[in-house]
Amino acid sequence: MPASVPARVLPFAAYMAFIAIGDLLPAAGIATAEGRWLYAIKIAFVAALLWAYRRQYTELARFDVTARSGAAAVAVGLLVFVLWINLDAGWMQFGVSAGFDPRNDVGVIDWRLALIRIAGAALVVPIMEELFWRSFVLRWLESADFASVEPARVGVRALAITALLFGVEHQLWFAGIVAGLAYSWLYMRSGSLWVAVIAHGVTNGALGLWVLATGNWHYW
Repeated sequence: MPASVPARVLPFAAYMAFIAIGDLLPAAGIATAEGRWLYAIKIAFVAALLWAYRRQYTELARFDVTARSGAAAVAVGLLVFVLWINLDAGWMQFGVSAGFDPRNDVGVIDWRLALIRIAGAALVVPIMEELFWRSFVLRWLESADFASVEPARVGVRALAITALLFGVEHQLWFAGIVAGLAYSWLYMRSGSLWVAVIAHGVTNGALGLWVLATGNWHYW
């Protein structure tokens, strides 16, 4: 197995494993308030893996974002955010999410938890997910030698499958599919993974600020 594959898969796999662990905490008798710190551990662990593999992320070695593609990334990222908080009909989601509530026992926001959540969602998660979904899965569906596949050469089949899988990774699966199509389109059009990362980061950052402002914790 080429070294570039685990470099893109392991950070994502670790992130999903931590989610599974978080789901098991209540059964282990660990209170939700205590379990909230698991997010900080998860983000730190994933960030450490990304740092350890950093030399293998050749598509991120150069910040190849132009003014035009950067503006498009910000615009698409904000559009996906707006769609995300509106595409929430019952049939568009898997059950009901408790989300991430950073408030303490007296209802005051614990800003340590809140800022870690925003930083993780806006800075670490976009890099981890775009390396897995766009850099790896999207191109691997075109060819096992995914590193040789130019983003613009990706076909409709790979685009659709990747967007569908990206969607079902999220509780708001329909919004997730829309987001997956948007980020993939940016990547395929610009040829730059950084453009997709920026859009993803803008979406997650805007969502985090909106959640803190409105108290809609279930979106987290």
